[in-house]
Amino acid sequence: MKSKKAQRIVVIAGLIFWASMGMTVWLHAEESAKSYAAQGNDYLIKGQLDEAITAFSKAIELNPKDSESYNNRGKAYRGKGQYDLAIKDYSKAIELNPADASYYNNRGGAYRGKGQYDLAIKDYDKAIELSPTDAMSYNNRGLAYSDSGQSDSAIKDFDKAIELNPKFAGAFNNRGMVYRAKGQYDTAIRDFDKAIEINPGDAASYNNRGGAYRSKGQYDPAINDFDKAIELNPRDAVSYNNRGSAYRAKGSYHLAIKDFDRAIELNPADAASYNNRGLALSDNGQHDLAINDFDKAISLNPNYAAAYNNRGSAYLAKYRYELAIKDFDKAIELNPKLAAAFYNRGRIYQKQGNLTQSEADYKRAVELNPEFSKMPY
Repeated sequence: MKSKKAQRIVVIAGLIFWASMGMTVWLHAEESAKSYAAQGNDYLIKGQLDEAITAFSKAIELNPKDSESYNNRGKAYRGKGQYDLAIKDYSKAIELNPADASYYNNRGGAYRGKGQYDLAIKDYDKAIELSPTDAMSYNNRGLAYSDSGQSDSAIKDFDKAIELNPKFAGAFNNRGMVYRAKGQYDTAIRDFDKAIEINPGDAASYNNRGGAYRSKGQYDPAINDFDKAIELNPRDAVSYNNRGSAYRAKGSYHLAIKDFDRAIELNPADAASYNNRGLALSDNGQHDLAINDFDKAISLNPNYAAAYNNRGSAYLAKYRYELAIKDFDKAIELNPKLAAAFYNRGRIYQKQGNLTQSEADYKRAVELNPEFSKMPY
């Protein structure tokens, strides 16, 4: 019979054995989790978002306290436009590691994607508090301010981002977009120039500078920029759409229509391209084809006030006044500040001899946009 001492040795040895086995299993799980996380990162870089989600999910299953895997799975969900799932993952990452500024920054991006700008700004505030020298957080908060119509606050944030990182091409581009929206086209162009100088391969900066030139009525420089944007990114429907608008403004309707055709081919769900092609067709006297395009734009976006106004104008050109008035009424209902719809409806009332209503519409058009005082009536 074994002595008590021998029995104790056997028990201790057994405990050590099982403890070592447990440690081995835990280490194996941790290594496996790291392996899945690495796979997920590779998939994320390649844009294979579903595969990335699967890999990060396995990493989380093996190591539920891995904040980075939650954060990165959130990035994949956000890339798919699944903002609620992304926010849930970013929130978990923050719970596990509340001192990481990037998690707040990323969750702010998901809130911005949902149009919840106040929540986005709150997260960017926290990211900046945790990491006050991070230019990206200022840039992203600037985008949220811009989206919510707070242009001056947006410019201040882009200024700060540029101060922290003078080579931040994206911040110059984004600030240029705000200046362009404010009608400060020359200032916008200087920002786009700087963005292009820093990153000459960025199609978006050429496209945006082209938009500023177009807004100034400088159509040839605009077209040159859209050409370059298309050269850098031949599948960018927006650049074709924008170049088409510049050609239309020059009166080159066939070239405009060709560009709108290409934009629609690349993105058949874009209501703006149908609307713009309709305008070019209408300018070219092809009102029936134009109406078809406005119909399509409205079917894709039933709240598209400009498309109703433009279809009304096409009906007006065909002397179909009742249909035209119906469209102008709808345009005004959707956008009570759309001066063109008041002006156009007033023209019909004038033709019908309804001078009281005609004068009221004309007066309202001029109040909303004084440029209409220069229009024939």
